[in-house]
Amino acid sequence: MKLSDKITALSGVAAKRAALYNKLGIFTVGDLINRFPRDYTDFSETVKIADAPVNEQAVVKGFVTQKIPAARIRQGLVLYKVIIDDGSDTLTVVLYNNRFAYEGLEKDKEYRFFGRVTGGFTRKEMNTPLIISAEEERLIRPKYALTEGLTAQMVITNMTHALEAVSEEIEEFIPDEIRKKYKLCNEEYAYRNIHFPESSHAAELAKRRLGFDELTVMQCAMRLMREQTKEETGCTMKAYPISEFEGSLPFQMTNAQKKACAEIFGDMCRNVPMNRLVQGDVGSGKTAVAAAACWLAAKNGCQSALMAPTEILARQHYATLKGFLEPLGINVGLLTGSMTQKQKNQVREALISGEITAVTGTHALISESVGFKRLGLVITDEQHRFGVNQRKLFALKGEKPHRLVMSATPIPRTLSLIIYGDLDVSIINELPKGRQPVETYAVTGKLRSRALGFVKKELDSGRQAYIVCPMIEDNPDTGGELQAAKAYAEKIAAGEMKGYTIGLLHGKMLPAEKDAVMADFKEGKTQLLVSTTVIEVGVDVPNATVIMIESSDRFGLSQLHQLRGRVGRGQHKSSCILLTDNATEETRARLKIMSSLHDGFAIAEEDLKLRGGGDFFGSRQSGLPPLKIADLYSDRELLGDTSNAVGELFERSADLSEFPLLKEKSLALLSENGSEGMN
Repeated sequence: MKLSDKITALSGVAAKRAALYNKLGIFTVGDLINRFPRDYTDFSETVKIADAPVNEQAVVKGFVTQKIPAARIRQGLVLYKVIIDDGSDTLTVVLYNNRFAYEGLEKDKEYRFFGRVTGGFTRKEMNTPLIISAEEERLIRPKYALTEGLTAQMVITNMTHALEAVSEEIEEFIPDEIRKKYKLCNEEYAYRNIHFPESSHAAELAKRRLGFDELTVMQCAMRLMREQTKEETGCTMKAYPISEFEGSLPFQMTNAQKKACAEIFGDMCRNVPMNRLVQGDVGSGKTAVAAAACWLAAKNGCQSALMAPTEILARQHYATLKGFLEPLGINVGLLTGSMTQKQKNQVREALISGEITAVTGTHALISESVGFKRLGLVITDEQHRFGVNQRKLFALKGEKPHRLVMSATPIPRTLSLIIYGDLDVSIINELPKGRQPVETYAVTGKLRSRALGFVKKELDSGRQAYIVCPMIEDNPDTGGELQAAKAYAEKIAAGEMKGYTIGLLHGKMLPAEKDAVMADFKEGKTQLLVSTTVIEVGVDVPNATVIMIESSDRFGLSQLHQLRGRVGRGQHKSSCILLTDNATEETRARLKIMSSLHDGFAIAEEDLKLRGGGDFFGSRQSGLPPLKIADLYSDRELLGDTSNAVGELFERSADLSEFPLLKEKSLALLSENGSEGMN
């Protein structure tokens, strides 16, 4: 049997079961053996029934001494009970609607039972436990993600068959010297023991090996992708001193901004396309750095285009670039979906003729009707919000133009290697002079009225404020515990904030509606803006000095930090109030981190620690393929090992041709995720 064979090649997998596997993304035998367990049940360590702790999970081993006849409690609920005895005490096993399991238990035969022990001193019970025969050799049992109609035993049976059938197909693709150096078990052993571990130690060895494989292939794919971008650019440039650009700015650039500019200018003067990320904390001045890159492109007779994920942000970038570049004689344009056809046509004509040298816009920039005279630089802001094809189309508007990516989403330094492995990274880790840290307060809902009083005080002083809610409309599924933006705005407008001008902003509004609401807020016509997280990235209102975040326990730390960055952008002291009605110990710990830390990178590290790699990014956010077994936080030491190993491999073979199977797997990963989809 081959790994590429359809799942129906396995005994017992007919069309009906295959359809269930297909729901889980499993179509071939290879897909099945690469669906790793999410956890294990360990039946190896048993306790005597007499010693089993109440209200805790335990494994007990005992003989079935009595099978109590089934009892129908009510329509649709049948209760089956079995008494087991291990010589120290007896325990009642309760099974609900499970005649199959009940009939499978033989009287006077010994079994192992795993579950939560309930009851008291005189009577102990275990409801719906996992059960195996005491003679079973596999005492560590895998737990798989299932779908309705597909049972754990079905998957275990099919997995057993699959591993036996394809054992000779599982090939080594990590060189022997690397395996020995990093103490890795062999591939076949890893697959066998990740699914059916001989011991907990064997499971750890298997997880380490397969995690090593996964991280190695991913990093090799990124290195190969990086090589693909080294074709000659059609826009080789010559250097100009940045002092000419800097002299036109109304402020002095920070050393971190100057360093980033120097790195960008160096890249743009090479004969291969730049592929660089500018990563900076909220308000660190990334747009000024992007403007410097646009200026250098213009000095060399090239056009620049900056694509933003939302119209609000595109218009803000337009205003900022216009302020920086037009005094230097560079014409800046704007192209968005909500513009009239006449306006769009005028901008398109000006781009083709070269009259517009720098343009900002939304995905409207990548429509077929948009062309350029000589596009030399493409800039993507918060590019994880764009699809792979959108980013490809953007770059195709020029002749292998230089590529600059901006992100205000801090990524833990320890992870930048894997997340942005195909990009050179510039970090702006210094805030402009005069920027004050935002005072952050975490409070419970009991202090909501006092918090709103603080907001009113700021509004009365001529300032503005945000209130952020995690939902747009009331949702009965949440039990009313979340603050709905729409209802919230109406409630405070009639209550605590009566008499103040209040705006409402959310993602379901049309672009023109969002722009109108945001324009009113920026111009000071609206004092208070109630919003969902649509204001998370980029919106800049210097007069806003307080942001109050409802249900703050519902947000990740990095997202809270992004929201907090909407204030503190002017000369006035600013505050962030984190409100929660769910004051658990975990929530208090998380919000304490927000109150004490202001460095986005440090917060990102803490967020990763609390939420784990999968939750921190998600494949949509990072652009990475989802990790099946490695964890980007707990496996950081392994990440370091794989990074070193990948370096050694590329030293030996710059295109991995010496390691054909590894190269094949790496190229397959690029193909599956889009060659630009992994950054």
